[in-house]
Amino acid sequence: MTETASRPTLEAVAARAGVSRATASRVVNGGDGVREPLVERVRRAVEELGYVPNQAARSLVTRRHDAVAVVIAEPETRVFADPFFALQLRGISKELTAHDSQLVLLLTEGRDDHARVGRYLAGGHVDGALVFSLHLDDPLPQLIHGAGVPTVFGGRPGWGDGARRAVYVDSDNRGGAREAVRHLVGLGRTRVAHITGALDQTSAVDRLDGFRDVMGDADPRLVVEGDFTPAGGERAMRELLERCPDVDAVFAANDLTASGALRVLRERGRRVPDDVAVIGFDDMLPVAEQTDPPLTTVRQDIEEMGRLMARLLLRDLDRRTGKQGADGGPAGVVLPTTLVRRVSA
Repeated sequence: MTETASRPTLEAVAARAGVSRATASRVVNGGDGVREPLVERVRRAVEELGYVPNQAARSLVTRRHDAVAVVIAEPETRVFADPFFALQLRGISKELTAHDSQLVLLLTEGRDDHARVGRYLAGGHVDGALVFSLHLDDPLPQLIHGAGVPTVFGGRPGWGDGARRAVYVDSDNRGGAREAVRHLVGLGRTRVAHITGALDQTSAVDRLDGFRDVMGDADPRLVVEGDFTPAGGERAMRELLERCPDVDAVFAANDLTASGALRVLRERGRRVPDDVAVIGFDDMLPVAEQTDPPLTTVRQDIEEMGRLMARLLLRDLDRRTGKQGADGGPAGVVLPTTLVRRVSA
């Protein structure tokens, strides 16, 4: 056995830099009021000694844990099968990493997990929470509110009582849907259908509303509920063809739904886009560019949504801990969407 070297202390850093322990502590923990030459000396001493701050002691000074919970209100099987979540997590991770903050991932498999997540957030382990993929009957918002942690939501929250101010980041789901359906109508399609997402989520409701904005008097049989998955797209497309065999265009609520619909159309001998034009939503390149044919879709910047969620939360945390230049920021941010034209429509 070899004896490991003792861990450098804050006192050693102060001695190496020629400053008091209090000055070294303020620099290491991000405090203000230290002249720049002294800051540089302390930072140089930290690097030379390989000093790593004690997180517990640091938290006492900064009132921050440098950790953020990312809560996804979906089971593990869905999260790791859907590229949407990977893109959003990548954006969040990049922003948190740039601010030296850790990501703690929390998933909810069922109702029992909601209480567990609520207890964890209330336990003071993290500075705040980023929450997305909420469903309308989800108890998580109330549990998070009770935990008292700063929170930013991914997607427009479903409550409309005005009693709770929610900071959120979303895309223009309704406007993007309108653009997609107008494109299909502009192609001369007259039997335009919509396969929805899970209608207990606001993004699906907004996309359905966008479809109805353009096709308000459409045959109600042309709307079939899906669930944002390829299997849901397959099931809905089969139902749609049974209801309305003369359908000549489909706007699917997301790219995964569209991929399932394309498989069924191919099985039934329907040519895309000649017989049936298909448009998705998301523009997730691992899906949209690899479907047969490549998918025309509405692009939302999923990774940027994640980055912006994290940025808004970190700004709020800075404001709460009194850092200079921080403000409360907007309550809701809605990012634009664009139609990306490929072969399917």
